[in-house]
Amino acid sequence: MSTSYTYASILETSERMQHWSIEDLIGGDKKLDFGRNFLSDSLARTEEISFLTAQERRTLNQLRGHNYLYMFGLVEEFILPFVLDHARPHLAEDDERTRALLGFAGEEAKHIQLFKRFRQEFLQDFGHPVAVIGPPQAIADAVLAHDPLSVALVILHIEWMTQRHFIDGVRDDEDIDLQFKNLLKHHWMEEAQHAKLDTLGSRRLDRGVAKRRSRRP
Repeated sequence: MSTSYTYASILETSERMQHWSIEDLIGGDKKLDFGRNFLSDSLARTEEISFLTAQERRTLNQLRGHNYLYMFGLVEEFILPFVLDHARPHLAEDDERTRALLGFAGEEAKHIQLFKRFRQEFLQDFGHPVAVIGPPQAIADAVLAHDPLSVALVILHIEWMTQRHFIDGVRDDEDIDLQFKNLLKHHWMEEAQHAKLDTLGSRRLDRGVAKRRSRRP
């Protein structure tokens, strides 16, 4: 697969983007509207459940929205150390790559905190406990125990998935809660650059695997 972007072009785009903080998006008067769906039905798949009332379908939609963001936070718990581990050995090789990856890591740390904050706000106003899988560190340890290229490809799939989900199922949906949509929008903005960085990183790891195989007798 050929691409037109480089670490330098990704860094340039990232520096021109609108940067945001967690406080810009959630907290205070920035409340979730539990009178509306959180996810587009193309993702939540609740409208076709005919045995539920409209209110019950909306509640299920909101639960699936909660779980959707929780899963993003969960996977970023292993994306962050993976990025840092693979940036560290090559810090002196390419300044633009180093800056781009460190920016990537900082944004992933911000996303983790954002989704934790979202869960707190959700539980506070939802009024019922919501169980989730975990703990995140145990899942991260299990994922990171696999071959680096395998992990990189999983991360790459997740990053590109977030792009398709937002563009195809969220961006033009005027019926979902604007607060929830705003969280997804700002996450998508930064993930657009992360997906490109993951593509370049996966190619780098793939080349390393190919070289090792070529040296085998």
